[in-house]
Amino acid sequence: MTDPLRIDIPLVLPEVTDAADRCVGRLLADLQAREGVSKAHVVAATEFTPPQLCVHYDPAVLTLPRIRQLVSAAGAQVAAQFGHATWQVGMPHARRARTLTEHLRSIPGVLDGAVSASGVARVEFDRTVSSEQAIRAELERLAGATGVAATTAGGRGAGIDESAHGGRGTRDGHSDQAAPDERDQHGKGDEHGHSHGDGGFWSGTELRFALACGVLLLIGFLLERFATVPTWIPLAAYVGAYGFGGWFTAREALDNLRMKRFEIDTLMLVAAGGAAALGEWAEGALLLFLFSFGHALEHYAMGRAKRAIEALAELAPRTATVRRGGALVDIPVEELALGDVVVVKPNSRLPADGFIIAGDSSIDQAPVTGESIPVDKRAVPDPAAARANPDGIDAAHRVFAGTINGSGVIEIEVTRKSSDSVLSKVVRMVSEAETEKSPTQRFTDRFERVFVPAVLVLAVLLLFAWVVVDEPFRDSFYRAMAVLVAASPCALAIATPSAVLSGIARAARGGVLVKGGGPLENLGSVSAIAFDKTGTLTEGKPRITDVVPASGVDPAELLRVAVAVESLSDHPLARAIATDGRARLGGADVPPATDLENLIGRGVKAQLAGETVYIGKAEMFGTDGIAPLSDEMAAAIAALREQGRTSMVVRRGRDDLGAIGLMDTPREAARAALARLKAMGIRRMIMISGDHQKVAEAIAREVGLDEAWGDLMPQDKVEAIKKLRAEQKVAMVGDGVNDAPAMASATVGVVMGAAGSDVAMETADVALMADDLSNLPFAVGLSRKTRAIILQNVYVSLGIVAVLVPATIFGLGIGPAVAVHEGSTLLVVFNALRLLAYREAAR
Repeated sequence: MTDPLRIDIPLVLPEVTDAADRCVGRLLADLQAREGVSKAHVVAATEFTPPQLCVHYDPAVLTLPRIRQLVSAAGAQVAAQFGHATWQVGMPHARRARTLTEHLRSIPGVLDGAVSASGVARVEFDRTVSSEQAIRAELERLAGATGVAATTAGGRGAGIDESAHGGRGTRDGHSDQAAPDERDQHGKGDEHGHSHGDGGFWSGTELRFALACGVLLLIGFLLERFATVPTWIPLAAYVGAYGFGGWFTAREALDNLRMKRFEIDTLMLVAAGGAAALGEWAEGALLLFLFSFGHALEHYAMGRAKRAIEALAELAPRTATVRRGGALVDIPVEELALGDVVVVKPNSRLPADGFIIAGDSSIDQAPVTGESIPVDKRAVPDPAAARANPDGIDAAHRVFAGTINGSGVIEIEVTRKSSDSVLSKVVRMVSEAETEKSPTQRFTDRFERVFVPAVLVLAVLLLFAWVVVDEPFRDSFYRAMAVLVAASPCALAIATPSAVLSGIARAARGGVLVKGGGPLENLGSVSAIAFDKTGTLTEGKPRITDVVPASGVDPAELLRVAVAVESLSDHPLARAIATDGRARLGGADVPPATDLENLIGRGVKAQLAGETVYIGKAEMFGTDGIAPLSDEMAAAIAALREQGRTSMVVRRGRDDLGAIGLMDTPREAARAALARLKAMGIRRMIMISGDHQKVAEAIAREVGLDEAWGDLMPQDKVEAIKKLRAEQKVAMVGDGVNDAPAMASATVGVVMGAAGSDVAMETADVALMADDLSNLPFAVGLSRKTRAIILQNVYVSLGIVAVLVPATIFGLGIGPAVAVHEGSTLLVVFNALRLLAYREAAR
């Protein structure tokens, strides 16, 4: 771990007064297991300061936005001292992203920042040192020097979150809507006339200039070779070609020199000037034509990838039809308030997240979750209960902005503002993910830091070749310029960012949220996948199958005690006992229990009518001062487990009242998804569970797994993943924050059902928006394709340089060198764009 950065983040823990609270411990366990974190601990509170979270991490591996997401997912809030903002900036070319990143990070008060190849700028800053306005002003100052314009593309047009956030991503009153004149500019190029791929291929001024350069070059060449005209006429055509072809190149070169950087634009201008000084006007004009035309094509190609991400933000409609005072009123979606009732007509897009209060329909959720088949939705039976607990609403009643209504008219009660909808969060996270580097990109950055100075040294040496070799200085100068052009690693600089941008965009369009280049690459390299059982391979909705009372105990009494205690818990098994138990009791009175205490991984403890009640696994009894089970109960538990049941023992005071057997239903899509993963070559797939080994094995057999590890406490799951990771690269798939430490310990953490859970969306490295495993093979396949294309791009980039440098040393001209150089850059970009059309192999 090189130069770990230490940052103290004050924690504001709602309803938590103790820094040793469980949610803090969960956060520390999650962070400590992350790659790139060397240490995570809590600094105790003093008389003047609250408790602080101290993280020592390598910013090249783990970025501040990910730490912020993980803090939020654990139930903590990053204090208002720390803000973050994301803007869209216009860039002259994608290769400038690294330069802008370095400038952004040098601004006082900026803790972390990055600019992606598509022009998304992300910044994390300390409000006590700087402000969003000051940082933005500095970016706008850079715009005057570098051609970078900080724009105000709102969350709608580009998926950009402009506000500086404190706490859990609140908007701080900022509008999420771009101004009308700004929205109208999407796809029409930036202020430098560059086409961005969605305004048409011929829309960029740079392209028109490049074509004008080519026409004048051709005219000059034809007049010089095939017509008897004064020499000044073809020369004038060449000078005109220089003017058109070198206009943007000269601006870039001047910008580079102002920033004290010597990049490819400067090299091209020097080489073209050198060719003119040597009387090779035609070759210099050809150089500028190829370079400017290549730039225009590169802008267009990268614009296509960027447009794929921007299109996500445009899925939600601009207006919503709302019931106000008994009438229907159309209002902008930004004006929707929590509790508003929205009417959605057939075959129209939903404007907001919420739950259905009237009507039923089939909703096409593919734009958000990637599900290929519309999902049946119906009204909630009790709107008041849904309103009181919106996070607990069943998926059958919950809907998301940007999805498409079927044939029925439905009414939706809004549960999230437009800026906080699942869709807007996906767009925001995708925009942030663009700026995070993959392992290959970190490698190429390190390589360039050594390679570029070496090339400059070689070029200087070649300038003096005339001293050693019997040739005129002009030939040595020409050769040195040709080598500089040939060795410029433009293709290498853009090889990985272009593939990552395209891969993340394609994943988001398919209902998979990938948190950066690292997870995108790593998921494709895993050879083992571990699955949590409950809620991942199973429905997470167990049902009571067996009620086994102890001798002399009324089964109804056993259920009454169990229901009373489990009604206080939100664990899936507790909900099953409470719901099914009440149904079996037929509406009989259930006494109230109090003082519930969770015994993590084992069961619960509560007070009922002055007596202590324990409900939990058989292994809980006989440990920590709890009396062991009676022989009768031990035999009953063994019998239930032989049948593959999850079993719970109920004890009141000193008496075992009996056992309850439950069975969770395997997910229908699980077997098919696992079969596809196996066909893709995933060598090892393991189910890990806290259930008894026999229960785990029974479920594993039903879904088609050969390996199941049961009897695992939460900390045991972490150790199991660490053991697997020591042997091979492993992904951990779970369904929420309870699996966070295990997911953090894996090479890649994957969470499913993220569309219904903010915590799940923020916790893992990869989020499957749908609540099933069907998109996991797609994600793995896309990741593998992305890795393959990244490697292809790197090999092409380095291979072209390896061939061109010796070729130019031994006499290859500047014109052919530029043609091959620009060709390689375009090749890697268009190769990366193939990811936008990725389709999983036939199922």
